[in-house]
Amino acid sequence: MKNFLEKLGDLLKVKTIVTLVVISVFAALSLRGDIQPDNVMIVISMVVSFYFGTQHEKKA
Repeated sequence: MKNFLEKLGDLLKVKTIVTLVVISVFAALSLRGDIQPDNVMIVISMVVSFYFGTQHEKKA
């Protein structure tokens, strides 16, 4: 149970929240037709690769 709570606490870090918000906003804008899906994929790819890149480097 403690391991689960530690992992849940790690998810609530600012970097994770910002990543989820950026992905949500760009996905919503794409679904509304305000921006092209290609642009959304570029931005989301950059954000996710940065997020996972820093997570991988942090563990190493």
